Amino acid sequence: MLYDQAVFGGDVDALTAAERDLDAVEADLALAKGRLAHARFLAGTQADPQELALFERAAGLYRALNDMRGEGEALFWAGLVHQVVRGEQDAAVPVLERSYELAAVAGDKLTMSYALRHLGIAEHRAGRLGAARERLEESVRLRREVGFLPGVAANLIGLAHIAAAEGHHQEALELLAEAGSIAEAAGAKGVMRWVGEAREQLESGQASK
Repeated sequence: MLYDQAVFGGDVDALTAAERDLDAVEADLALAKGRLAHARFLAGTQADPQELALFERAAGLYRALNDMRGEGEALFWAGLVHQVVRGEQDAAVPVLERSYELAAVAGDKLTMSYALRHLGIAEHRAGRLGAARERLEESVRLRREVGFLPGVAANLIGLAHIAAAEGHHQEALELLAEAGSIAEAAGAKGVMRWVGEAREQLESGQASK
């Protein structure tokens, strides 16, 4: 249609509109392909060397389109690759922080919650347990607000690990119990498995003391 407008209708501006539409489609496609690659990695397959490039391509296209929500989401996934796939904490943190900033401006609470979760993980790994707790608690709040219950349960597991690291065994058990109840109610079987694994780790840690 836009081609016809430009060629037959003489509307040259239609070409610009067409290019923007195609860039938006390409950005969405790159983001979707990158997420599929990450899901395969989490399922145990070998990391896709193109995963980061897909997310960075999506972020660049969204940026050119002045789509802050899209750019923030794509940057989150790029940060996730650095942190989870490549173990590059120093590279991940500034990307996750920028993702959070853009998502906050765009009002994208879900992406904000994701960025905060993984910033909390970075704080935890750096031994800054108080800061890690703050990030995860804020992520939980946002996830409850948008109704993302499997994500709430996942964050409660993270908070249980922090409580255990602080020596609060009973609090950790209570957080895991709540996480399990929420995950079961949401039908989040994967998260329920994580709850079981975290409980086993907590119990084995107590047994070794």
